[in-house]
Amino acid sequence: MREYSTPPTVSIAATGNLTDDVLRNADEVPDAPLFSRPLRDVDEWEDVTAAEFRDEVVALARGLVAAGLEPGDRIGILSRTRYEWTLLDYAVWFAGAVSVPIYESSSAEQISWILGDSGARAVVVEDAGHEARVASVRDALPRLEHVWSIEGGAVATLSTLGAVVAPEEIERRRAAAGPDDLATLIYTSGTTGRPKGCMLTHGNFETELAVAVDELHELFEGDDTSTLLFLPLAHVFARIIQIGAVKSRTRLGHSADIKNLLASLDAFRPTFVLGVPRVFEKVFNTASQRAAADGRGRIFDRAAEVAIAYSRSLDHGRVPIRVRAQHALFSRLVYRKLLAALGGRCRFVISGGAPLGERLGHFYRGIGLTILEGYGLTETTGALTVNVVGAQRVGSVGRPLPGTAARVSDDGELLFRGGQVFAGYWNDPEATAAVIGPDGWFHTGDVGEIDDEGFVRITGRKKEIIVTAGGKNVAPAVLEDRVRGHHLVSQCLVVGDGQPFIAALVTVDEEAFEAWAAQHDLSGPVAAHVDDPALRAEIQAAVDDANLAVSKAESIRKFAVLPEDWTEEAGQITPSLKLKRNVVMRECRDEIAALYL
Repeated sequence: MREYSTPPTVSIAATGNLTDDVLRNADEVPDAPLFSRPLRDVDEWEDVTAAEFRDEVVALARGLVAAGLEPGDRIGILSRTRYEWTLLDYAVWFAGAVSVPIYESSSAEQISWILGDSGARAVVVEDAGHEARVASVRDALPRLEHVWSIEGGAVATLSTLGAVVAPEEIERRRAAAGPDDLATLIYTSGTTGRPKGCMLTHGNFETELAVAVDELHELFEGDDTSTLLFLPLAHVFARIIQIGAVKSRTRLGHSADIKNLLASLDAFRPTFVLGVPRVFEKVFNTASQRAAADGRGRIFDRAAEVAIAYSRSLDHGRVPIRVRAQHALFSRLVYRKLLAALGGRCRFVISGGAPLGERLGHFYRGIGLTILEGYGLTETTGALTVNVVGAQRVGSVGRPLPGTAARVSDDGELLFRGGQVFAGYWNDPEATAAVIGPDGWFHTGDVGEIDDEGFVRITGRKKEIIVTAGGKNVAPAVLEDRVRGHHLVSQCLVVGDGQPFIAALVTVDEEAFEAWAAQHDLSGPVAAHVDDPALRAEIQAAVDDANLAVSKAESIRKFAVLPEDWTEEAGQITPSLKLKRNVVMRECRDEIAALYL
């Protein structure tokens, strides 16, 4: 059993809560623009100062109190990522209540489960569509008393309603919460079964952010630091960046319009951004497609290989002269344009939610963008480990944060202990006991390794380990991540449990396919070309590349290209872009069986 830990580097306050940051900012730097919100055109942004934010939060909190909400009550937030989401989050805490985020893409059934299980007395939705979803399940939610809509004027309505509440009452409620009090219930996205509510306290967030802001100080230092949030704030990953930005006085913007994300990045010009690996895969694949469409496909491919070679050389402490010269050339021809697409000022990228993959990690570092990959779960308030500027190892998820202990159990499972580990699952002591042992170690369900210097590598999910008929244990994530790195691939599911060999189901990225098909004089949808030799050759190349990462016994021997992609709308992908393996395995059982005929 291998274990690694480092002592805490910062002290965590024994009193107070997350709202203290808002008051401190307003008192110390009242005129500092800590937020920017987009106007009608993404080219125009309006600043919100620290004092203005405090006043808006307090006014909104007074409205929640006037509506009859009490300390400890749960209040749902069902909306895309936008300024009002953050405003509501802090207003809920100022009122002494608990916020319950819900993914804006959630179905009526999922909304009903989360609001019902949490016992929410109120929910703030974004628009009429969300209102309709809540209305369709209202009869099943007897505790739900209020439904307000952001687009329907919720902020103004509540602020007006709160005029009768004395500011002293808000201060009394705000100050009453301590580190052990519940701040939020975040429901896991549920790759299997019903989502469970993770109880995260003010102290969990304070521990996580105090250490993370200190360790990643390069991101947060300076008067011009800023970040643009585009991931769902219902995800703990985006949430800790939101709270970290408020704590560190980093200017924060919001963008829910992924289709116009590049325009938003160009206008906002963040100094760092965060995303999940699928976002960075799409950025790479889109750039590759555009280059191919412009007749520069070979140049881009060579530039990508040079970037990867340059980054790998950095790990060895010496870059060959030829690679250095080629890297300088492509920096002018290719890399500069890629960096400009992020707004021109972006220096760092934080990647989490799933393994990024070594190839993509080296590519981005090679073009001059420092990607800090980390690892954590909803149950651990986000990051447990992270690659920091001064200690990076591409392909790993970094070392445990100071004050966090990591352990690999005898069966390969990663265990962690630290102040960011959650208080348990809401109303589910049995599930809590199943993941937090009597010794306080949290069982992640992930399989991994810790090297001699403390760097952690994730090799798969414990429950997803495939055991072939020959008794070989195979972690599918390693193969799936590599296959997905190909510009034509959208998703990959590796199978083979109890079978004589490993196989895979592959779906094609429809946007990438359209450009590729035009170059190959093909027309029609993906479904018409799943057996096309040229398409299969492309997928075979992706499979061959993935197989380089494993032994022959673990390699993919056979694959099938499916006619349609898996999507969140169809229920195969979670809102945090993870594959629901059990759903896909059930829906594609005939396709899987055909691989072994």
